[in-house]
Amino acid sequence: MKVTLPELRRLLPHRYPILLVDRVLDVVPGERITTVKAVTCNEPWYADLADEVTDEELAYPSTLLVESWAQSAGVLAMLTAGGPEALHDKVMLLGSVSGVDFHGPVLPGDVVEHHIVLQRDMGETMIFHGESRVAGRTVVTVTTAVMAFRPAEQLRPEKAGAISGGLRR
Repeated sequence: MKVTLPELRRLLPHRYPILLVDRVLDVVPGERITTVKAVTCNEPWYADLADEVTDEELAYPSTLLVESWAQSAGVLAMLTAGGPEALHDKVMLLGSVSGVDFHGPVLPGDVVEHHIVLQRDMGETMIFHGESRVAGRTVVTVTTAVMAFRPAEQLRPEKAGAISGGLRR
């Protein structure tokens, strides 16, 4: 299945500077997805670096690698659940990520390939695992990530306040 950039933007709510999936290489809804994130030195997190920096200082932030991986899993979740039309009244939530191991740095100029497998589909909750690679070298492994779709109405502040015992800001 091919996913174009406009379709990708319909599937994810993220925009610059935090849309961290550039392209979908392969996807089989209900099974797996492979996506690409190209890392460049023009990204905002590199803006304040000095001209003389080490590779360690240039390493792509690990939290953003996990975010990019999770966004890719989100694309698979959206396509598996029927897409934006089927989920118009739902919000996709990342519930947890565990067993994350980093195996090496990702530097500007690297192209990260995220390989994600849908391990279990329980309707409105899905469990994923996978890895990210640069030039065939594994840079991140994720043992478990849980995503859930919940009714948007339940997540509105007035509803959340009622559910949490009336606490309000």
